[in-house]
Order: sequence, then C-alpha cells, then structure tokens
Amino acid sequence: MTATGTGTGPGPAAGTGIRLTAPAPGWSIEADVVVVGSGVAGLTAALRCAAAGRRTVVVTKARLDDGSTRWAQGGIAAALGDGDTPEQHLADTLVAGAGLCDETAVRTLVTEGPDAVHRLIGTGARFDTAPGSDEIALTREGGHHRRRIAHAGGDATGAEISRALVEAVRAAGLRTIENALVLDLLTDADGRTAGVTLHVMGEGQHDGVGAVHAPAVVLATGGMGQVFSATTNPAVSTGDGVALALRAGAEISDLEFVQFHPTVLYLGPEAEGQQPLISEAVRGEGAHLVDADGTRFMVGRHELAELAPRDIVAKAIMRQAHEQGVEHMYLDGRHFGAQMWETRFPTILAACRSHGIDPVTEPIPVAPAAHYASGGVRTDLRGRTTVPGLYACGEVACTGVHGANRLASNSLLEGLVFAERIAADIAAPHAAEATAGNASGTPAHAAEHTAPPAPSAPRTPLPLLAPETRTAVQRIMTAGAGVLRSAESLARAAAELDRLHREATAAAGPTGRDEPAGAAATGSAAGPADRKAPEPGVEAWEATNLLCVARVLVAAAQRRAETRGCHWREDHPDRDDASWRRHFRITLEADRALTIHTTATAEFPPTVTP
Repeated sequence: MTATGTGTGPGPAAGTGIRLTAPAPGWSIEADVVVVGSGVAGLTAALRCAAAGRRTVVVTKARLDDGSTRWAQGGIAAALGDGDTPEQHLADTLVAGAGLCDETAVRTLVTEGPDAVHRLIGTGARFDTAPGSDEIALTREGGHHRRRIAHAGGDATGAEISRALVEAVRAAGLRTIENALVLDLLTDADGRTAGVTLHVMGEGQHDGVGAVHAPAVVLATGGMGQVFSATTNPAVSTGDGVALALRAGAEISDLEFVQFHPTVLYLGPEAEGQQPLISEAVRGEGAHLVDADGTRFMVGRHELAELAPRDIVAKAIMRQAHEQGVEHMYLDGRHFGAQMWETRFPTILAACRSHGIDPVTEPIPVAPAAHYASGGVRTDLRGRTTVPGLYACGEVACTGVHGANRLASNSLLEGLVFAERIAADIAAPHAAEATAGNASGTPAHAAEHTAPPAPSAPRTPLPLLAPETRTAVQRIMTAGAGVLRSAESLARAAAELDRLHREATAAAGPTGRDEPAGAAATGSAAGPADRKAPEPGVEAWEATNLLCVARVLVAAAQRRAETRGCHWREDHPDRDDASWRRHFRITLEADRALTIHTTATAEFPPTVTP
C-alpha cells in the first residue's frame, strides 16, 4: 500500500479496471436507474425516482425488508418538538462530529429533515404518539440536548419504517431483484456509469451472474460492521458498496471513524456475529450505567452523564472495565418497572430474556461493539460520487454529516434527506438525456433482455479470499483496529491483512489478464502447489470485500495520529486540530495499491468538476 499526497488530491476518477473474479453475465435488463440496497435510503431513492418517471430497478442482497434499517431501535432525529429548532439540532450534530462535520451538509440535513419525516409519514410510516394526543412522541438519546427522537413500536422504529417503504414499493410495482449480491460497476468508454453486475442467489426470476444496464446507479448497500467479530449489523453488512466503489475508482473518506455502540448486550468473550443492541433510548428514558457495585461511573465525566456522545460513553465503559479487570459494565433500568419495559422497549426486553437476563429485575451486562461507519463513499450534497453517474446514500456514503462520530439517530434522517436529493438530481433536466429511454412517460418497468450483454472492456480479476478467511479478517480487525488502537496494534493488523492478500494472490496465480471463470483456480508457480484459489461465489466475494474495506480502514487509522471522535489512539490520546482537522481521500489504483490524499482543511473539495 502507498500513502502519498497532500492538498487537493487527484482529479476526476478513472476506472481501475479491477473487478471481482466472476463468470460473465448471462442475462441482463435495461433501466434508467438501479438502486442497490433496500433500507430507508435505497427504497426512498427508488420511490422518488419511479415517481419522477424513471425506470427503476431495486437490487437487494436478501429480502426487501432484511437490510440494516429494520434493526434500528431508537428512532429518527429531527427538530419536530415545541421549542426545538434546526439550529439546535445542527449544534448537537457538530459537537458530536468533533470538528470534522461538513457544516453545509449538516445544515441541509437538519433543515430538510422535518419535512422529510412528514413525507415518510405520508408514505405510511406510523410513529408513536403522546398519550391522548396525535402529536409524535419524542425521546432523547446521547448527544441531544432536546427530545427530538421520533420512535415507533416502542423500540422497533426501523422495522416500522421498513414495513411502510416496502409496502409502498410493492404498491408502486417497482421491479425488484432480491437475494442478489452486487459485484461491480459497469462503465462506458468515457468512464461513465453504465450499470452493475450482480449474482442472484438461486431464487427469483433470474439465477447466477447477470447485469442491470443503467446510466445511474445509487449505492445504498449499508455498512461494513461484519468486518469486526462482534457487531450490531446483520450478516449482509460486508462492505460491498465501499469495495465496489473503490474498484470503480471512486474516492473513500473517513473510514477510520467506526462508531462502536456503547451498550450492546454482552454475551461473553467468544461471542461473534450480530449481537443484540440495547438502544440508546433506554438511557434516554433514564437508565443508568453502573459497575458491578452499582456505582454510576458516567456522573462527573461529562455534563450529559449517560447521554454523552457515543464515543465518550464507549471509552468510559472500556476504561472502567480495564481499571476493574472485567469485560463489561451494566445498564440498570430496574426502576422502570415491568410495564414500561413491556410497552416502551418490548423488543429489547424479549432479546434480553431470550439470553436469560430479565431487565425488570437485574442490570443488563453491556459492552461496546461495532455499530456504524461514519465514513464511506465520498459524495456531494446531491449524493454524487467522483465517478460520473454513480451516487451513494445511507451508511455506505460519506456526506460529511457525521464527521468523526455520528450523532445518535441521525442515520435514518440522513438516508431520507439525501435519498430525496439524489432522486431530484436524477430527475432534473440535466439528467434527461442520460435517461431518455423513459422520457416519454412510458410505464416505469425495466426492459427484459435474455441474451448476454456485449463483452465489457478488459478487466483485471481480483484474487478471491477463501470463505473461511472471513473469520480471520474479523479477528484481526477486532484485536488491532477496534475500540482501542495504537501504532503497534494497527501495524500488526496491517501486516496480517497484507499476508492474507498475498496468499490469495499467490493462490490465484497471474491475474493481469482477462481470464474465463475458474481459470485461476488451479494454482500456479506463483504460489504453493497445493493451494487452490476459491471458486467464485457469494462467500468468497464477501470475504474479499471485507478484506478490501479492512485494509482501507487500517491504512487510514494508521495515518491519523490523534484521538478524535470514535477513532481512539492510545499512543496519541489528544485531539490535534492543527495537524488532523482534515479528511483523507482514498483511492484504489490499477496496481491494487491504495493512495491517500489529505485535504488542506476540514472542507471537502467538490466531487464533480465544474
């Protein structure tokens, strides 16, 4: 890996030519827009694009309602209550972002947010209301000075939003391709977006590798939480969108800022995979963080105590546990009583009881776990990336809203607001020529093609990781780039990740030419004779994507020699605005090396050349 450059950095993106090793597409369909992902960001963008008359196809990795949105418990933040204002929401967001938020992006979020929430309600989402009133019930979470979190079903906000949007998509008759892993971006001779390749996992109308040809692609693939051993993210969150964007030549920013949710149900030191989240709203309603002796250790550490920003609470839990030689702390909500637990937090209550813990009568053991990526594919205020025609929104994107640490419950709002902005850009007059296939107002259905598409430009197949390597990547990242980081731990993680990459390259043999599927799977003189490259498939593709995003995260974390937001360097414990109040712009080169450019200030340059 290289890490070079300062100042404004590279010009417009150029494709790397790197693609996942995969069979050639055997089928294709035509559309104006393909949206990859079915969370709040993806489905909102798809509905708005279709409403504007654009032929829209939604591609999603599992079922339509299986994305990260459905797991969101706490709610959606917006200045909806009496006495609250967008300016106050702006101030709380900037404080949480620790000096790296793009203030213009945040102002866009908080100003357009309330109306976006009301449009979501118009789509069919039902939020909890105050007793005896039609007013939306609002609660508080960490970092918020006011009650501005709207919730649904007590602690099932994401599930309700997902339900409403999925029903709207089905009612609108949008074309959807479920159980499909997106592979790579297609581009034309000028480097513009031309669609995506994808693999349908044996269900639905299509099977195997195919393509959706479209001049606009919206990445809404969610996060990359599965790069760590313990996470609140579902199993599908393997960083596929960030990895695809890197291979396409797009810029990635702020990936070192991974938020570890401070209160995740602690299931033991060997627990791996998706862990039960204990929503911040539990603390918002008055639960206390305590140690085994019942002492509230957040009091005196921050003016908001348990409701301090998440990075502060996570660090405090880790410090307290380290000082006492234990693995976790406790969240005490026994004073709520049974009725409040059953009505306000039924999902959390059921999850705890399923693991033998009753929050009504005992404190909940909690510890931090990987939760949310504040960085991702760099975009502007219209969701445009540095690759023409490629958009990104939701957790896969870096809009500049979150800075170094996301403010609680801003994520659903960001997905709403920027998805609507993307749809408006795609539907704008300047986009009419690119989507002329539907300009006459014909029905918004994708056209079917059963013949294979024309061959694409020559590509460089990327060596695939064996599926079992996924666990190795996760353990390397948890040990070296988790909540606590240092130069030593990050160097160790980088070396181990590089070793995995070299082993995959050696097993694949020469990959600098366009080889048919499976041609590199028999080993070569470049690697051990008994080592074979894995066959292309979902598990190998996911492991390869995880390694890609892990290497970027570690490279950025090594370079940022300070502690800021949710990036905590033990060997550099202080925030250093003079040197590091700036961002990294990371690209993947054709030789598979990473190049890191540093912005001159905290402001991002435009993604699109005027």
